[in-house]
Amino acid sequence: MKLLSLSPLFVFLGSYVALCVMGNDFSHSSIALVAFLLASIYALAIGSGKIADRVTTFSRGAGHPTVLLMVWIYVLAGAFAYCAKQMGCIEATVDLTLHLLPPSLLLPGIFLAACFVSLAIGTSCGTIIQLVPIAVGIALKTDVQLPLMVAIVVGGAYFGDNLSFISDTTIAATQTQGCRMRDKFRANLRMVLPVALLMLVVYYFMGRDARVLQQPHDIDLLLVAPYLAVIVTALLGVDVMLVLLLGLAMTGIIGLWRGSFTLFGWADQIGTGMIGMGELMLMAMLAAGLLEMIRVNGGIDYLLRHVTRGIGSRRGAEFGIAALVCLVNICTANNTVAILTAGPIARPIAERYAIPATRAASILDTASCFTQGLLPYSVQLLFAANLVSQLTGQPFSTVCVIPYLFYPMGIGLAVVVSTLLQRKRA
Repeated sequence: MKLLSLSPLFVFLGSYVALCVMGNDFSHSSIALVAFLLASIYALAIGSGKIADRVTTFSRGAGHPTVLLMVWIYVLAGAFAYCAKQMGCIEATVDLTLHLLPPSLLLPGIFLAACFVSLAIGTSCGTIIQLVPIAVGIALKTDVQLPLMVAIVVGGAYFGDNLSFISDTTIAATQTQGCRMRDKFRANLRMVLPVALLMLVVYYFMGRDARVLQQPHDIDLLLVAPYLAVIVTALLGVDVMLVLLLGLAMTGIIGLWRGSFTLFGWADQIGTGMIGMGELMLMAMLAAGLLEMIRVNGGIDYLLRHVTRGIGSRRGAEFGIAALVCLVNICTANNTVAILTAGPIARPIAERYAIPATRAASILDTASCFTQGLLPYSVQLLFAANLVSQLTGQPFSTVCVIPYLFYPMGIGLAVVVSTLLQRKRA
């Protein structure tokens, strides 16, 4: 029964791949939504107890406060992104970027900006909200591939998600392992900084021959103001919902003042932007409900017990901790939840095999960011793809981004290499 309780995850993955293969199209996010629905129906069917109780369990997961907070962020982000696009804010910000950076430095420049913003605000989703629209605009005005530009932003977003002192993954990893944030930061930085520096070199050589296909317009600082306000207030630590509300309000004030739209037109654009996030909001709630069914039926506990079997050395223990959080992350599609779930199991393993708490926390955080970064159904990738679809008016698949996610791949390799190079303690 415990193994059976994990089967909804395989139903989701199997149905998603099967539907995309049958249609020969991985670009429609609605397919992922249908796959989540099928897996959720299956999870309810195999659960124990009365059907009303199973639905209550599913609804409790789908309506978790964290999930609903994400939904409100999606609502505001969709409204802001669409209004900013319609009144020309995104194009103006892209023009400013093209004026400031030569074409050969666009790729490393965007990656460095994503690293800096994510380190400052501590959230990958917040970084994606701010920079994906700019990345889309740059890709449309240059010969750089759109999936590559999106992947650069997503990769840089995980730099800060993994390292920032205010990142929820950092807080979860240090709390579950009982170590100080600054100590974990130092240990973590030694592991991932070489990867980030290597990415800057890689992106420079990939983009050194980039060409601007459309010459940027003259800089209109008033249209850039909403995006600058969003970035600056986020860097100052203002709550993301307040940041998005400020940006949305500025699009209205500037748009009405300059005659870009009427009050009714602004309200219509807000509604259109909110509706554009509908699929993502439904997926977030279905995924959370599915996770709650798997957890209640014992699937996560089953996974934790079986992954930790057979560990016999420090090196094996480190690989075990990494595998544990990766597998839980695949089930939950949430790296913070994965760390909170696997962390209490990882701590006694680390203590038994003399793994420093800072090292265990670094492995948990980095391995979870590696997994989350490459999951085609992760919140971050779905969010980025939804923004791209909304801004371009064309379907955009998370699958086409994955081959370009060099930074998440790199930090996964860094975990493996650093574990292999660990010296045995006396």
